[in-house]
Amino acid sequence: MSDSDSKSEKKPIVIKNATDLQRLKLEKLMKNPDKPVVIPEPPKSKSLAAPPDFVRNVMGSSAGAGSGEFHVYRHLRRKEYARQKFIQEKSEKEKLDEEYHNKIEQNRKAADEKTAKKRAKRLKKKKMAKLKEKKAKTENKQNASSQSDSSSDYEETDIQNENEHKQNNEIKEPTTAEQDS
Repeated sequence: MSDSDSKSEKKPIVIKNATDLQRLKLEKLMKNPDKPVVIPEPPKSKSLAAPPDFVRNVMGSSAGAGSGEFHVYRHLRRKEYARQKFIQEKSEKEKLDEEYHNKIEQNRKAADEKTAKKRAKRLKKKKMAKLKEKKAKTENKQNASSQSDSSSDYEETDIQNENEHKQNNEIKEPTTAEQDS
């Protein structure tokens, strides 16, 4: 009685909000995952027919025009207004698309210029650090060869090496202004 009665006495699902509706649809889809899902194609872009080159029912200005001619005239007029409206909307859309693409291109160029400027600054800083390092090494070699082996000379070399080490560390550590940019 428990299994068979629970299946037959299944309570109807009450949909209270959009989440419940979505959940119900997903459960229905997941009952049979092998079944192919039909995804509708997006709507095609509208296009109107060209205006008629030859109008067959030409209304005259005579007083004997029939009452049925007015409806034909009204239909043709509505069709022409719709065509003109479509042309205007299409031109506005093309204009907006062109402005959008121009703005994207300008933003890309600005970003490339900014990147190039920062790259040049980085490379220049790196080059200057290498030059200072080479200069310091050559000075150390010259000082080491010209100095005598006295204890005072060793102390001066140690102090000089410490100063150079501090200078190199200052060069390698970026300043706060450089970190902000």
